[in-house]
Amino acid sequence: MSRLEIRDLVIDVPGRVDGRALSLSLEPGQMWGVLGPNGAGKTTLLHTLAGLRAPRRGGVLLDSRPLAVLGRRQVARALGLVFQERHDGFPATVRETALIGRHPWLSPWQMEGGEDLRLAEEALERLDVDHLAERLVSTLSGGERQRLAIATLLTQAPQIWLADEPTNHLDLHHQTAVMALLAGQAAEGKVVMMCLHDLNLAARWCDHLLLLYPDGEACWGPRDAMLVPGALERLYGQRLATAEVDGAPVFVPVR
Repeated sequence: MSRLEIRDLVIDVPGRVDGRALSLSLEPGQMWGVLGPNGAGKTTLLHTLAGLRAPRRGGVLLDSRPLAVLGRRQVARALGLVFQERHDGFPATVRETALIGRHPWLSPWQMEGGEDLRLAEEALERLDVDHLAERLVSTLSGGERQRLAIATLLTQAPQIWLADEPTNHLDLHHQTAVMALLAGQAAEGKVVMMCLHDLNLAARWCDHLLLLYPDGEACWGPRDAMLVPGALERLYGQRLATAEVDGAPVFVPVR
């Protein structure tokens, strides 16, 4: 199983002075939630961990090797990213888009085979978009596009999942289904790290949390150690009331 190690990492957020350097390991089986207000650097962090953006300093190691020296195909076989926003590059069907997840596993100019198609079809079914397989992506709703993006990553089958707001545009039923799928990936020994705006989803599903403050400060650790009302109120600049529902803490903004 793959692991991702973050060593003295300072992400490059324009216009912000260096914050606290991040040093932590994302271990197989862990499900991390990244919390913070708008502009705190959550998306920048995920893009940096995926090797799409250079850090200001420090580095990222994939299975003890610097991410920066690895080829993109090698990285894509171990690590996958669900973007917060996506743009249609060219007309494609839902099935064709899901099959893009198999590209890291194919040699140049190799066509997808029966096993690739099977993996894509199974992923579309798990994300409840298999009935849309022949539809053009451009005709989908926001929630359908989001489920397709996650199905494409499931088709890719990485050991490390990075997801930027994976429940964006989803109704309550599909939010729960997606979070259960991500938890299932972690239970199988994969690493999951996701940026979330919904504090209660993080409290219910994640076992580790990373709090990113807008001034560059940060703290991280096991979920229960991070779910401290004072720290969360400072994180969001918002008073919170707490309760417990079905064995999990619930946080409600207070006027």
